Amino acid sequence: MSDTTTILGIESSCDDTAAAIVRVGGAVPEILSSVVDGQTELHDAYGGVVPEIAARAHAEKVDLCVRAALDAAGIGLGEVDAVAVTAGPGLIGGVMSGVMCAKGIAAGAGLPLIGVNHLAGHALTPRLTDAVDYPYLMLLVSGGHCQFLLVEGAEEFTRLGGTIDDAPGEAFDKVARLLALPQPGGPSVEAEAALGDAARFKLPRPLLDRPGCDMSFSGLKTAVLRARDGEMQEGRLSRRVRADICAGFQASVCDVLGEKTRRALEIYLEQSPARPVLAVAGGVAANGPIRARLMQVAEAAGAAFVAPPLRLCTDNAAMIAYAGAERFARGHRDGMDLAARPRWPLDKASPAMLGSGKKGAKA
Repeated sequence: MSDTTTILGIESSCDDTAAAIVRVGGAVPEILSSVVDGQTELHDAYGGVVPEIAARAHAEKVDLCVRAALDAAGIGLGEVDAVAVTAGPGLIGGVMSGVMCAKGIAAGAGLPLIGVNHLAGHALTPRLTDAVDYPYLMLLVSGGHCQFLLVEGAEEFTRLGGTIDDAPGEAFDKVARLLALPQPGGPSVEAEAALGDAARFKLPRPLLDRPGCDMSFSGLKTAVLRARDGEMQEGRLSRRVRADICAGFQASVCDVLGEKTRRALEIYLEQSPARPVLAVAGGVAANGPIRARLMQVAEAAGAAFVAPPLRLCTDNAAMIAYAGAERFARGHRDGMDLAARPRWPLDKASPAMLGSGKKGAKA
């Protein structure tokens, strides 16, 4: 008998179809393959993800991604120990595509099936990439979600705070649309902000005047709209004004995330962890100024800062395979009645966050 476990992971919660093979049980987890088929071109004309188009693309591509992942890993299904799949939260059509494919593979190959919470995949990524010990503080900051999680085990999460409306990535995308910048909005706004003056427009820092770790970005987006409309000349916005608005918006997001992270770290450090760690995942973690601010906050608090490689911060199946491996090791198995879920909070004890982002409720 082998001491290692090989997991096939499948991810299809939003607009990336992905499959991966991860092997655990050795000195460190090993990603044997990771395949991601994005849909950016399919949604470009619509200024955002269209759920029906995304679901159809997942249905067409998920089995091809699985085959590509197996081929890249140089193994067959006979060498796989279990199939892990995102069962939520997410756009329900896409989640269903992945779950149905995983069920078919599990039934046909006689393999155990493991449903994985997409957010748990992100939250456990630092253990896959950096072997981080429990407990650690995770800031999940992406297009559909933003929350501080105290991660104490593979299925033990405590939410310290989160966004009550738009997630930061969602706000970046909407601001990019308001300013006629390309999607995805994060890289476009960051590039434009590098050319601007962040002090020109006095944009709000929502909820900084209130205690706690909850955040809000919807009002900031509205402030950007008003700033834009106030500077329009004959229906056009100058390049300089656009850059200054982007710089002001990005600075506001940095300030909010920095202060809220400082507060979350204070709560986390009350547990006196042996090796305190602030980890961050999600596409917004790729933003240079935001990452730099979070690193400064972590250093000031005496915590290590961990940010997985970008390819593992954004949606991928390696994180799903690893999260599935942790559940598999704890004896978890799902049946053929595994359901796709549009909403699935990690912290079941806390009340649901308000709002509904790209991947459902701010769980």
